[in-house]
Amino acid sequence: MAFPLRIDFISDIACPWCVIGLRGLQHALREVGDAVEAEIVFHPFELNPHMPPDGENVGEHIQKKYGSPPERSTTARQALTERGAELGFQFNYTSESRIWNTFDAHRLLHWAGLEGKQLALKEALFAENFTEQRSTSDPEVLAAAAERAGLDPVRARAIIASDDFKQDVRREEAFWTSRGVQAVPTIIFNARWALQGGQPPEVFARVIRDIMSGAVKEAPA
Repeated sequence: MAFPLRIDFISDIACPWCVIGLRGLQHALREVGDAVEAEIVFHPFELNPHMPPDGENVGEHIQKKYGSPPERSTTARQALTERGAELGFQFNYTSESRIWNTFDAHRLLHWAGLEGKQLALKEALFAENFTEQRSTSDPEVLAAAAERAGLDPVRARAIIASDDFKQDVRREEAFWTSRGVQAVPTIIFNARWALQGGQPPEVFARVIRDIMSGAVKEAPA
C-alpha cells in the first residue's frame, strides 16, 4: 500500500524560488514513485501585498527592498535561470522584467483547488510570470492561464471582476502567518514536518523517505 503524504505548499507566484522548490519536489516524487500517494495543496502567501497593479521593475524592487546592488541582483537571477533549466523550467529575465501584484492569482488558485486543477493553474501562472514575462495583474493573462490549466476562462474573468474568494484567501494567509510562516516556499508534510526554500530534489527525496521510514521525528527545517 502506498504511503499517504499530504503536502501543504505555501508560496507566491511572484517567488522564483517557489518554482525551484515545486520542481524539486516533483522530481523527488517521481524518484520515490509508487511508494507514495502524494497530494499537493497550494496555499497563498503574498511577498508584496501592496504592489500596485502596474508592478515594479525587478532590479529596482530588489534594490529597494533588500538593499542588493544591481550586479548582485543580476547574478542571482542568472543563478536562478540555471537552476530552473536544470529542472526543466525556463526563466526569461531581462532588464525590463517586473514583479506584479498576485492577489487575484491567488483567488483563482483557490477556485482551481475546488475544481481539482490547482497544480495545473499554478504551473500555468509560473509560466506566464517567469517564462512569458506577462503581468499576473492583468485579467486577460490570468484568464489565459486558467484556460491553459483546463478551467473556464469566462468564469475566471467573472471571479476576477467580483469579490469571489477574497475572504478565503485572506483567511488562509492569516492562518499560515499565525503558524509562523514568514518566508516561501514553505512545504509541510503530513502537517508535521516542514522544509523551506528551493531545495534540490535529493533533499526532498531524502526527507520523504525518512518520513516514510519513521526516521524523522522532528521538523527537518
